[in-house]
This record gives sequence, C-alpha cells and structure tokens, in this order.
Amino acid sequence: MKRLSISILILCTCFVPVAWGEQLTCPAHTQWAQFHRHNMHRFNPCEKVLNVHNVGSLQLKWSYATGSGTLVEDSPAVVNGVVYAGSNWNYTVFALKASTGAKLWSYKTDGWLRSSPAVANGVVYVGSNDNNVYALNAKTGAKLWCYTTGGPVDHAPTVANGVVYVGSLDSNVYALNASTGALLWGYATGSYATSSPAVANGVVYVGSDDHNVYALNASTGAKLWSYTTNGEVLSSPTVANGVVYVGSVRSNVYAKVYAFGLK
Repeated sequence: MKRLSISILILCTCFVPVAWGEQLTCPAHTQWAQFHRHNMHRFNPCEKVLNVHNVGSLQLKWSYATGSGTLVEDSPAVVNGVVYAGSNWNYTVFALKASTGAKLWSYKTDGWLRSSPAVANGVVYVGSNDNNVYALNAKTGAKLWCYTTGGPVDHAPTVANGVVYVGSLDSNVYALNASTGALLWGYATGSYATSSPAVANGVVYVGSDDHNVYALNASTGAKLWSYTTNGEVLSSPTVANGVVYVGSVRSNVYAKVYAFGLK
C-alpha cells in the first residue's frame, strides 16, 4: 500500500465485486469493501462515469485532514456511502460520508494503523500496530471485539465466509470468527506474515518474510502447498483464472513477479 498524503482525497466511490466473465448488473450504489474485494480483483467494470475521455477533468470533491503530522497509508474501503480509513500516527480509524467528507465517527486504537479496513455485514475489521485485530460497528464505530496477536498487524485482513484471515508480525496467520473474534486456527510461518491474505475456493494464499508463498486450508489452516521465492514476499497474492500471482523482493536489489498455475 503506497503512502498517501495527510488528507484523504476522494474523486469517485463506485465499486463492486464481480468475477471475470460474469454478466454484470451494476447497482446504483456499488461499493469497495475490502483491500482485495471478494474475488481478489482490483478493477471496476461497473464504473460508467469516468473514462479515458473525461478523466482529465477530475476536480477535488473534498478532503479530510486526519491531523497534523499523521499519515494515511492504507487503502480506504467504501461501503453504503461511507469511506473507512485509518490514520497512522494518531492511531485512529475514521468513517467519513462519501459524498461530503463529513466525519461520522472515529475510533482510536493504541498503535499505528497501516492496515486497510475490510467491511462485511455491518462490521469494520482493521489491524493495528498495537498487536490487535479490531471489529467495529460500521454505523457507530463501537468496538465489538478485538483479538490480540503476538505482534503488530500491519496488513489488511480479508473476510470470507464468516471468517477473518489476517497475518501478524509475530509470524503467524490467523483465522478468526468474524462474529465473535474467537480463534479458529493459526499457522506459523518462518518469519513476519506481512502479506494480506487472498482467499479463493477454500484456500488461503499468503506470503511471508521467510521467502515463501503458502496455500493453507481455509477451514483448518493445514498447509496444502508452499513455494520458496528468492526474497521476502511482502505483496498480497492475487487469484484469477486459476492462477496465483504474487511479487517478491530481495534486499531491494531486485524483484520478481511469480505466477503459479496447474500444469
């Protein structure tokens, strides 16, 4: 996730999760609920307003200052006309009205916020540098539960089928009950679990600083497969058309993109 400026700049909020090749029926108010979206894609076939002919005419609609000296490093989620984003050095999650930027609520954690929020079934899920994964009421910001890991949670959780999947700098990948925060399983990698998990067809794909890409059983956490790259796997995997795509880097010297598919 690239660093943004102190203010959140919103130009358009029109997103929807769909699958490649699907016949699209785009609702009037589409949304972008998670870092990966439900199908692990980051494209928006339902955007019918912006295009190559008019994008040069974009103008600022609003901005919201999160506080002096703060950073917004995460990717916002947009659901039901609300923008959810975290601010780093003041440790705060903000809910802003998508049309005006007016603050609806904020929630202060005890650590940096670099994790993009995920929103599902009226709940905002976000990780913090204070080692916790938080579940907040999407309408009010009230804390529903939190789960304490053994290290900072710097990357976006993924919510699928009633489960929150998230990596921690304690080197573990966690699966938590989305309603209660109860631990369903954990899987220990060999180093920091710095990648936001991707979930597809009962499999969790996640990278680690131990140079490996892992495929885990989404129900049990059992390892199904792993591949050792030439460097740290900081990027979040993308799953599309039967192929897993992921990036890797080694000591900032060189980087590779890997693709894994069936023979």
